[in-house]
Amino acid sequence: MWTITTRGFYSVVAHRTKPDTVLVRGRVRDDIEALGDLIPDLEVFEDGHADYRWRAIVPKADWLAALNTMADEVDYDNFKNAVAKRQGSERAHLYHDVWSVLYRLQGDLV
Repeated sequence: MWTITTRGFYSVVAHRTKPDTVLVRGRVRDDIEALGDLIPDLEVFEDGHADYRWRAIVPKADWLAALNTMADEVDYDNFKNAVAKRQGSERAHLYHDVWSVLYRLQGDLV
């Protein structure tokens, strides 16, 4: 699951050996750390050989609660503008690039 929020970008997958947990992965340490107020005892670690360098093992119930809180935090009518305000224009431009690529799924662009 990819989750792109005003807190950060996360790739979340089932943990291979711990069935009641997920592996929350990020490209930027700050993104994972931004979950610290939502996930009790969050421990961020680095895997320099992985495609997502920054990681945290999180109980599924805690991830679900964090997602619920992030959904409740939606207080904006334009996501990219909210990202620019909270994380800066450089991050907003990167998210716009993602938006642009995924826009092609609609088939409106030639």
